Amino acid sequence: MSTSPIRRIAHLDMDAFFASVELLRYPQLKGLPVVIGGGRRQEDEALRLAHGGELANIPVTAFPLLKDYVGRGVITTATYAARQFGVGSAMGLMKAAKLCPQAILLPVDFEEIRRYSKQFKAIARDIVPQMEDRGVDEIYLDFTDVPGGQREGGRVLARLIQKAVLDATGLTCSVGVAPNKLVAKMASEFNKPNGISIVHEGDVPAMVWPLPCRKINGIGPKASEKLTGLGIHTIGELAAADPQWLIAHFGKAYGAWMYEAAHGRDERPVVTESEPVSMSRETTFDRDLHAVHDRAELGAVFTRLCEQVAADLQRKGYVGKTIGVKLRYDDFKIATRDTSLAQPTADAARIRQAAGQSLKRAPLDKRLRLLGVRVGALSKLGESSDKNTALAQSAPAQAATFLEAKTGWLF
Repeated sequence: MSTSPIRRIAHLDMDAFFASVELLRYPQLKGLPVVIGGGRRQEDEALRLAHGGELANIPVTAFPLLKDYVGRGVITTATYAARQFGVGSAMGLMKAAKLCPQAILLPVDFEEIRRYSKQFKAIARDIVPQMEDRGVDEIYLDFTDVPGGQREGGRVLARLIQKAVLDATGLTCSVGVAPNKLVAKMASEFNKPNGISIVHEGDVPAMVWPLPCRKINGIGPKASEKLTGLGIHTIGELAAADPQWLIAHFGKAYGAWMYEAAHGRDERPVVTESEPVSMSRETTFDRDLHAVHDRAELGAVFTRLCEQVAADLQRKGYVGKTIGVKLRYDDFKIATRDTSLAQPTADAARIRQAAGQSLKRAPLDKRLRLLGVRVGALSKLGESSDKNTALAQSAPAQAATFLEAKTGWLF
C-alpha cells in the first residue's frame, strides 16, 4: 500500500545578498564592515575611474567611509561584520554612521543585483521546478515530489542547491526545510550564513516555540508590542493561549491565524506564477525638495520615475489602468493620489500625464522627502482590449501630452 510523501517545503534566502554581490567585485573588502545603501555619487565614479575601472585594485584606504556620509539615504544591506555593530537594513545611513563610523560605504548597483538574482533563481528552478519567487533574494521550493527531496528531511537536496548556486555565482545561501512555508522561512534564519536547517512537524515545540513572536512572518512590530503588553513573549506562549482570547484581542481572522501559526500550521501552496498587483518606482531625496523652489529638479526626477516604471511594465509584458503618486513630506507624513485611465498603458508619456493629474490633487505646501510613481490594476498585454493604445501613442497624442507637461503640470 503506497503512502503519500511527507510535505517538504524549502525557503532559500541569499546571505547578505546586496553586500555579497558587491564583495565579488571588491574582494579586498571581504571580512570588513561594509554598508550598501544610497545612490551612486560622484566620488564613487571618480574612485572607479582613478583605477582604470579595475575595482579589485582599489586600495581599502581609498573607499569612502560611513562617517563621512551626508544625506537621507537608507541601508539596503550590510555585511555580517557591520551587523555586529547594530547596523541593519532600512536604517538611515546617518544613524548607522554613529553605530559603525568605520564602515565602508558602497552604493547600490541594481543592475548587477538583478543579474545575480535571475541567475540563482534559474539554477534553483532547474533542480526544483516548483518555485515561488518572493523577491530579489528569496524563493520557496517544493521538495515533496522531487527525487531526493525526502532524503534526510530535504537536507541532501538543499545541499545540492547550495553547491550549485555557489559554484555558478560565488554566493552563499541559507535554506530552511519544513512541512510548510511559514516554518521554512523561520528555519532559513536558524543557521545563517550558508546554513541548512531541517524542521519536522514534531520539532516545532523544541525549535520554534522558544522564539519571540516577532519571528513569525506576519506578526509585525505593532502586533508584537501588543502581545508583549498582554504577557505573551514567545511563540510557545502564543500557542498556549486560548484561541477565543486571541480573537477577542486581535479580531476573528487575525487572532485565529495567530493561533494556527504558533502551532506551525500553514497550508499555503508554493505558487509558481503570481501576477503582480502593481509596479512602482520611488526615490528618497538627499535633501528635502520644494514643489516650487526645486521644480526643475523634481520634474526631472518625476519623469525618470515614470520612464522606469514604463520600462518595467514593458519588459515584463504588463499594462495598467491606475496611475498613482506617493509623497512623503519632511514631517514623514505620506500622501497618495490615483488616476484611472480608460485604456491600460505601459507608455512613459501617458503614465507621466496621468501621474501629473494625480499630483495636482496632492498637498504640495510642505517640502518633499520622497516621491514615487505607481501603476496598478495590471493585466497582461495580450489580455488588453487595445494593444496599440496600451503600448504607444500616435505622434499627435504624444505632442499633446508633452504640451500639457509644459502648461498644466506642477513640475
